[in-house]
Amino acid sequence: MAIALRLSRGGAKKRPYYRIVAADNRSPRDGKYLEQIGVYNPLLAKDDEGRVKLNEDRARYWLGVGAQPSDRVARFLDAAGIREREARNNPNKAKPGEKATERAEEKAEKAAEAEEAKKAAEEEAKAAAEAPKEDAADADSTENDATGSVKTNETADAVAEAATDAPEDAPAEDKAAIAEEVAEGGPVADEKAAEDKAEG
Repeated sequence: MAIALRLSRGGAKKRPYYRIVAADNRSPRDGKYLEQIGVYNPLLAKDDEGRVKLNEDRARYWLGVGAQPSDRVARFLDAAGIREREARNNPNKAKPGEKATERAEEKAEKAAEAEEAKKAAEEEAKAAAEAPKEDAADADSTENDATGSVKTNETADAVAEAATDAPEDAPAEDKAAIAEEVAEGGPVADEKAAEDKAEG
């Protein structure tokens, strides 16, 4: 039979109170024990003397007959100066578990995908913003060219007609003045437009 020095829980819900007991390590935690050697009340302050009460003589006896203390009881024994506890080093304690690691990897992948999608959306938006400007500039220049050439052609035709419609006996200077007024869209041009409508 292996004997353990361990804690046995008592007290009420959310109000724990522990006995420090020597028990068979096969028996339940809160079950039958061989002897109670102390008490531990975690609700008291850490510097309170009543937090841990230990019967040192009985603890030494059980240690002498081969009882193995649990980690928490070993800390109490070390604090009481009964048995020195070796410092433990668990380098893997701070490492996350498998599931936590998987979740972290998934989160990192999702963040990377979201960033790529954001960059792609920004590039598309830039391309879309630049394309209409270029199209609009091209369309404006084409429209200007088309309307400009049409206007120029219309003006040239009107000037030629005005020059020919002018009375034959009119001096050349008057013919030039009439052609100039038509080109500028003056009263002669208006008269000419009215005549064209009447004829049409």
